[in-house]
Amino acid sequence: MSEKHPIISITGSSGAGTSTIKHTFEYLFFREGVNACYIEGDAFHRYSRLEMKEAMKQAEEERDHNFSHFGPEANLFGELETVFREYSENGGGKTRHYIHDEEEAARYDVPPGEFTNWEPLPDETDLLFYEGLHGAVKTGEVDIAQHADLKIGVVPVTNLEWIQKIHRDSSARGYSTEAVTDTILRRMPDYINYICPQFTHTDINFQRVPTVDTSNPFIARWVPTPDESMVVIRFANPRGINFPYLISMIHDSYMSRANTIVIPGGKMDIAMQLIFTPMVMRLVEQKRKLK
Repeated sequence: MSEKHPIISITGSSGAGTSTIKHTFEYLFFREGVNACYIEGDAFHRYSRLEMKEAMKQAEEERDHNFSHFGPEANLFGELETVFREYSENGGGKTRHYIHDEEEAARYDVPPGEFTNWEPLPDETDLLFYEGLHGAVKTGEVDIAQHADLKIGVVPVTNLEWIQKIHRDSSARGYSTEAVTDTILRRMPDYINYICPQFTHTDINFQRVPTVDTSNPFIARWVPTPDESMVVIRFANPRGINFPYLISMIHDSYMSRANTIVIPGGKMDIAMQLIFTPMVMRLVEQKRKLK
């Protein structure tokens, strides 16, 4: 953690909705004139798309049926922690981009499934923003969570998370439901060991809970809409959170515990704006005072 070089980390599983949260922060940064630099969790995968297929094939031959993007063997946890540490100490570090599709390939002149070259982060930024799978990971070898000043977990209930992943990977990436299901099953041990534990280290968790039947996520025809869900927002430290103000501003919201507020799913964006704008500005103002 660093007052001079603050870090915000958004962490969540594949299909959880971290990209949506990132867009909210991008708008917040633009509106408030915050000069943020960004790193993507996918940039710290160990393997390109083809290399990952080969690594998975080798793991299968060695009877390791749970090798996945969620675990340390397929990621550069040490390099990710180094970036967090370097930025918190001096505002430096380096990153790269993983190319997901043809649109990004045209932008970066790199084939889909490959990485761009490592490049230094831009100078003189107000904060570092991370979005990905492992923004609050702690293992016996690394402690990424210790370096972030604000850690946010995006955690839909499991069935909803699976529905979102199945529909995203099927419609946007062309995978069959069976292939996505196989991926979910293969990742389960790493999900339990490396994804779930992060949410005990986050400062705030957003958990979307559907109010429609999602009992069999593998046959769901539609992703439940925001209006068909509630969002549970849990604060690890509720001190300083003005719950009466939030409840007055977000209609049909209520407190379920002393550190938890429940809101309609369609109000998630405004809730994030109300909660995070003062938090971000405190981080930025502290930094600017130290210049």
